[in-house]
Amino acid sequence: MWEVKVMEKTVYISLRHRIQVRPKEVILLKNIAQIIADDNVYEQLSNMTVCEVTESDQNMIVIDEMKVIRLITKKFQEIEIQTLGPSQVIIEVVSKKRKVSLPLFILVWFLLFFGAALAIMNFHEDVSMKIVQQRIYTIITGEIDTKPLIFQIPYSIGLGLGMILFFNHLFKKRFNEEPSPLEVEMFNYQLDLDNYVVMHENKESIRDIDDD
Repeated sequence: MWEVKVMEKTVYISLRHRIQVRPKEVILLKNIAQIIADDNVYEQLSNMTVCEVTESDQNMIVIDEMKVIRLITKKFQEIEIQTLGPSQVIIEVVSKKRKVSLPLFILVWFLLFFGAALAIMNFHEDVSMKIVQQRIYTIITGEIDTKPLIFQIPYSIGLGLGMILFFNHLFKKRFNEEPSPLEVEMFNYQLDLDNYVVMHENKESIRDIDDD
């Protein structure tokens, strides 16, 4: 968050963490930050051009708070800025999404389905699940059955229901607001990726300064 004092008036600016833009798009300050200010100051700050996405830019652009401060102080010389929170905003350049072809979708679905099925079967074979169920059936009933379906059928149904409850999704339907373990892992991966992008960008900037 930035506290900006202009003619005894306070302006609050908070950088966003990550935004998505289209190629060749002009990025304004209101696109990368939240602004609270007087109407006249707000209009000037919010419509201030920060950068423009060019063809030479890659799919990730990092804007540092120092660049934003320099842009603001050039336009408003009598400004005092205090920064808090994230010091960079990550801009992801997203091209127009392509529609996934139906044959490719079916192929991926089959690969995931049979891959998961093989993984479960191999796990059950490793832990001798069939032998365990046969022994449990013999202990309870006193009879020997090579296919104790009374255990195998409920176990198979429970395994599928357990996977649905664990991932908290059934197709696009969510059962509650609690994130699934997969979503948490994806969130942590995205944070690590963002940190890498920011650190890599800072390293490249230092190299550019040294070359100059």
